[in-house]
Amino acid sequence: MLKILADYLQKQASLTDDEIEMVRACTVTKKLRKRQYLLQEGDVCHYNCFVASGCMRFYRVGEDGSEHIMTFGVVNWWVSDQESYNNGTPSKNNIDALAESELLLIEKKDWENLVNTIPRFRDWRDRLKARSFDAAQNRIMSHISDTSEEKYLKFLNSYPDIFNCVPLHMVASYLGVSRETLSRIRNHYAKS
Repeated sequence: MLKILADYLQKQASLTDDEIEMVRACTVTKKLRKRQYLLQEGDVCHYNCFVASGCMRFYRVGEDGSEHIMTFGVVNWWVSDQESYNNGTPSKNNIDALAESELLLIEKKDWENLVNTIPRFRDWRDRLKARSFDAAQNRIMSHISDTSEEKYLKFLNSYPDIFNCVPLHMVASYLGVSRETLSRIRNHYAKS
């Protein structure tokens, strides 16, 4: 599993073999069963987590008990609750596995050491943060202004294989549409 992270860092951050070895030395492997939590509301997030296999869900439970899915973590994506991680505060969110998953975790102190020791890692981290911020901003704008069909098409572009591991009602939650609306849209595009 460490090879997938090494390949990712070589491609995305142009790290040398020695730099990749420094990252590997800080990495802890964690296997999760389907529906097993990585982080629960009230816990403090201490890791940045690379998804080596499987599929993760980042969500919050509303006062009425409904789940509000903010993002999915698929292979080669990072999952973490950045607010809890950055501030050392209890999380308001949950992260769980939607399928059997294997994650590679880097603890905060090790992550910061890598940022301070490896300039290319720091540059990549900065690009990752910027892309994450841009994605969050685009998601907000999409939620405000896009039609249900536009949201669906953007979702497919971001997560092309997601329907292999994510139930329809969770995709509907992520898009902010009813399950019936999502089914109608999917049927429309399946016929096209």
